[in-house]
Amino acid sequence: MLDDLTDLRDSRAWIAPLVSTLVTLPLAFFAIVFGGLSPMACDSCSDTESDRFDASFGPAWTVLCCGLVLSLILLVVAWAVPWQQRNAARRVLITVLAPASVFLTYVTFAALIDWP
Repeated sequence: MLDDLTDLRDSRAWIAPLVSTLVTLPLAFFAIVFGGLSPMACDSCSDTESDRFDASFGPAWTVLCCGLVLSLILLVVAWAVPWQQRNAARRVLITVLAPASVFLTYVTFAALIDWP
């Protein structure tokens, strides 16, 4: 009897993925824009500062792009989790991890760069 209740379709299962999508996609957009504009911080750098910045920017950009892809994968998984009541906690966890991963990715990106 209890298993039948947890297998019921959750009529509100779409809310958490929708909210996560509405938060994650703009965050990811701004992260990629600010990441793409960050080389302008070293426009007036000397040659040595520019070389250090360029050497650190390449790996940091790779981390940013991979982290944003991970966030997109988490969004897709959040929508793909079966819409049953027994999966509600799992769905909420995944939907919270998506925007958190964007934030963590951008912080990691900014920390990896050797700013002038």
